[in-house]
Amino acid sequence: MHNPEKDALQMAANRQRFLESGFRLFTRKTIGAVSLEEVARASGIGVATLYRYFGSKADLAVAISAWKWEEFRRQLALVPDASHREGPASEDFANYLDTFLDLYRNQPDLLRFNQFFNIYLQGAKTKKASLKPFEEVVSRFADRFRLIWEKGEKDGTLRTEMPWQQVFSATMHVMLAAVTRYAVGLVYQPEEGVKPEDELLLLRDMMLRQYTLG
Repeated sequence: MHNPEKDALQMAANRQRFLESGFRLFTRKTIGAVSLEEVARASGIGVATLYRYFGSKADLAVAISAWKWEEFRRQLALVPDASHREGPASEDFANYLDTFLDLYRNQPDLLRFNQFFNIYLQGAKTKKASLKPFEEVVSRFADRFRLIWEKGEKDGTLRTEMPWQQVFSATMHVMLAAVTRYAVGLVYQPEEGVKPEDELLLLRDMMLRQYTLG
């Protein structure tokens, strides 16, 4: 007998297997080097079934990116945001910058995937509508940052003469690019004994001085 609830659970399980297998393969080989047939084979499910979930490799890559960044965002959500946390907005801003260091320390595979994802999208000419799942997750990060900026306007601990959207974009792109390059080894190390994390902390402190008061 047909069981809609059981079918829905099986569909969700299949989709998750495709996401997990795709993430492993894309992170190890780059997205361009992996076919959907390989993803299906690694999932133990037929490629025809994969195409019922994802119409193209770009669709799968976007879905994986949205899934992994949402997973990271939910980890952050366990920490109270600026609207529920006591203390100045400058401390919230420092905590926001620290999330990038957390990525470097604990999420190297996500940063490696993100590097390949950006490269792949540049060549894949993905339609903007296809990016919606990923952009929705980014908007949730932006909403959390907006709360920090609004709090900073009230308590005077942030330089809020610039629009929050501009500062969010600048800090996100600079910090994310930096931790990604260090995580995947795309930096020149001129001397022995140079610690990548020390340089990332320096960048973090530079950002902190740029946008905080007092």
